Amino acid sequence: MASSGPEADAARAAFLATIAAPGHAVENARHAVAALDVAFASGILVRTAALDAMLADLSVALSQDEGQRLGGKSAEAARFILRAIGRELADA
Repeated sequence: MASSGPEADAARAAFLATIAAPGHAVENARHAVAALDVAFASGILVRTAALDAMLADLSVALSQDEGQRLGGKSAEAARFILRAIGRELADA
């Protein structure tokens, strides 16, 4: 069952705005995931198995060693996964 109502719509819109914001894709992804975690924890959005899998993949893409530069494959993977999460959120 999809989350509905103005709070769910606002959470989806905020996610899409965050991933489209100027800035580095990896940093934007971290902010977007933090906001999703809040929305899931508060019940505004419903976490699905597909979202869990995508978020797990995104976590791997965003992991980096201290001092490692952001970018490259991590940024491209983050953009790809974030677009998929955005599509899935329409049904979450």
